[in-house]
Amino acid sequence: MLINILVGLPTMAVCLVLEALLLVAAMRFYVRHDTQVSDPSMWSTLKILSGVMIILVIGNIGQIGIWALLFQMLGEFSDFHTAFYHSAVNFATLGYGDIVMSSEHKLLGPLEAVNGVLMIGVSTAVLMTAFQDALKKTIRARRASGGGASD
Repeated sequence: MLINILVGLPTMAVCLVLEALLLVAAMRFYVRHDTQVSDPSMWSTLKILSGVMIILVIGNIGQIGIWALLFQMLGEFSDFHTAFYHSAVNFATLGYGDIVMSSEHKLLGPLEAVNGVLMIGVSTAVLMTAFQDALKKTIRARRASGGGASD
């Protein structure tokens, strides 16, 4: 059990660093496209918010890959495809149970699930922050252009 914690916590830390880097990238992307978000068109805002979401999803997929590599390095899975699938199920807290790790490393599944809940939550918070800011800017731009908020 202790070895799983000693391996799992540093993996969580690596995932946190990746998440932080991509959160910064997502917010920089959003700020760089401020003029498009401040446009009265909801389509330009949607395009930028989609870009933010894609960056955040890439971060989560990257973290799933990190855990999959760990599972492979520990000898739990012989191929990356199966390791990645199992990792995605853990990260998303689906818990299908169709693939189970050995009793030696099964504690890593719940650790990854905790990691996934936290990182998906952080991604959601960043996306909602951008969404709320974009909505305010779009409404402000519509009012300034003479259109209503319901256009």
